Amino acid sequence: MSVFTLRPTHRGGGGQRRPSLVRAVTGGVSDVRLVARGWRWGRRALVPASAAGSTVVARKGLFPTAWARTPAASAARDAIQAGALVPVLAQQTDTTVHGRDVITRLRELGDGPIVFVANHSSHLDTGLLLAALPWAERRRTLVAAADYFFDTWWRASGSALVFGTFPIERRASTVSATPGDLLREGWNVVIYPEGTRSPDGWSQRFQLGAAHLSVTENVPVVPISIRGSFAAMPRGRRWPTGHPTVTVRFGPPLWPGPGDTARTMGPQVERAVAALLDEDATDWYSATARSAAGATPSTAAPVVPDGAPPAARWRRVWERTEPLAVRRPRQVWRED
Repeated sequence: MSVFTLRPTHRGGGGQRRPSLVRAVTGGVSDVRLVARGWRWGRRALVPASAAGSTVVARKGLFPTAWARTPAASAARDAIQAGALVPVLAQQTDTTVHGRDVITRLRELGDGPIVFVANHSSHLDTGLLLAALPWAERRRTLVAAADYFFDTWWRASGSALVFGTFPIERRASTVSATPGDLLREGWNVVIYPEGTRSPDGWSQRFQLGAAHLSVTENVPVVPISIRGSFAAMPRGRRWPTGHPTVTVRFGPPLWPGPGDTARTMGPQVERAVAALLDEDATDWYSATARSAAGATPSTAAPVVPDGAPPAARWRRVWERTEPLAVRRPRQVWRED
């Protein structure tokens, strides 16, 4: 049988020796790293991946955001957007806005709510879209969001205060009642019909939520194209670098006609956004001619001929991360 004897170490007059400062700091750092590896950080699931398929997930309620629409929170959001969001985006990106007069002409017809619809490929999109709006429209505009922005309380609270986001239920292709309630209260609503950011910069299939709201609430849809945001800040990047070029383009409003449904109006909205992206990449005349002929290029990922699968993901991402060319206006005449 082995016998272990604990012998205290003494120093000088017999006091017990204390650990050195270096050992204490090293041990503390190791403890912090150990806790960090095991911590959920708000998103890591408690259920092992092997058991996820047989686990019943409890349905969570929508995060409450009514407090973010109170007069005090709205005033704080105005100050944050005007004093921080707009100046930072102007300093970090080279953003050009086209067609904002569409909103001015629409306001001449009335003061009703508007559904803004845009393609979605970057976390920059919401800030760029809000910054492109006139101040009077920006302060009454809210953004439909889900998943990423509402998975933790601190991210949900911050986005609701700064961007005016509110949760939207997308389960089973349904739309929550919240957007309709907000439109009836006079708020504008921003909806990304793709449902989430594009993983490779190419557009995904548009869902019918925005068209459904337009038809049921009889409000116009203003299509918006955002081009260059994926190259500026793709997935995995947290901040734009290199002062990238970005364009935001507003298109003519789409009104639901007699007999229109979400299924008939949804394709119109998707074609309008695609036509704006085509116009931004080429010119107004050519894009308008292609749109009239039904030949607007698709914004989805290209498919290789002969029925082969689409190009590899890295190839699609590489093409969409190419910086936008700076387009200069043509010189009509020259002074000698």
